[in-house]
Amino acid sequence: MSAVDLAAVIVTLVCLATVVVLTVAVVSLVRTMRELRDVVDDLRDSALPMVDDLRTTVTKADAELHRVDRVIGRAERIAATADHASRLTYRAFAPPLIKGLSLVSGAGQAGRRLRERRRHRRSLDVAASDRPAAAVEAATARHRDVPAKGGAGRTRRRRR
Repeated sequence: MSAVDLAAVIVTLVCLATVVVLTVAVVSLVRTMRELRDVVDDLRDSALPMVDDLRTTVTKADAELHRVDRVIGRAERIAATADHASRLTYRAFAPPLIKGLSLVSGAGQAGRRLRERRRHRRSLDVAASDRPAAAVEAATARHRDVPAKGGAGRTRRRRR
């Protein structure tokens, strides 16, 4: 056997070993691909119904959001209408109400003053029978708006 024959045998053996190794690798790769295909099929079988459920849920949520948006829009319009109505009501009723309250208040004050004057006159009448006429007249002048001594146009008023 010559060196060329020996080299050919060695090259043949190396090629044969390479083919065996590659065949084992391909068989392993094919087995792995089958397992991967099974896993992908299982994933597809479980994921597609979930995706369909998710799509249905998103569609329902979108419809609910549109409904809520319409409800909020209506509520805003109602609030604006109520605000406008309350402003109009305030503008319509506030001035007459204020005038009526001031009228009632003024009438109350006038009534109190009249009652005080009557009470005072009664007390003066009772006191007049007990005192001399000059003292009664001085007391009555004190309670009327009589110009004060020492100043023209100034009036003396009773404090409460």
